[in-house]
Amino acid sequence: MASNLFTTSRRWAGGLLVALLTTGYVYGQDLQVSDARASLLPGEQPGAGYFELYNAGDKAVVLVGADSDAFETVELHVSAEQDGMAHMHAVEQVEIAPGERFAFAPKGHHLMLIGREKALSVGDEVDVQLEFADNQRLSVTFDVVSPVSL
Repeated sequence: MASNLFTTSRRWAGGLLVALLTTGYVYGQDLQVSDARASLLPGEQPGAGYFELYNAGDKAVVLVGADSDAFETVELHVSAEQDGMAHMHAVEQVEIAPGERFAFAPKGHHLMLIGREKALSVGDEVDVQLEFADNQRLSVTFDVVSPVSL
């Protein structure tokens, strides 16, 4: 009896692991990230995350947030110019239609990287989890770059 329970539990856990890995893999194929860079200002000033997201899937995806162990907070933001004045504010989400590329770039949408948890230098890598409305997450490695390189 105990042997059957152990075998059933092992099969269930193995099946769940395969389902989770397959789901992430398929989602990762539908969403492609390129040119992921984290620009960090000196000292404790916030940094910015830039990248391009391509939705190769057949349904729209909605980016609703991001998270990283390297920062206290990661927020979605947009910079814009209005009446000759530059300003920036948080956004709740960004929708990317099927077949669309969406650039997170200077003077536009970006990730605000707030409160460094450890010292980072140009050339380091930072892992960021992109969070989507359907509870999917996509892990992305950002290269730390100098703001002057953008």
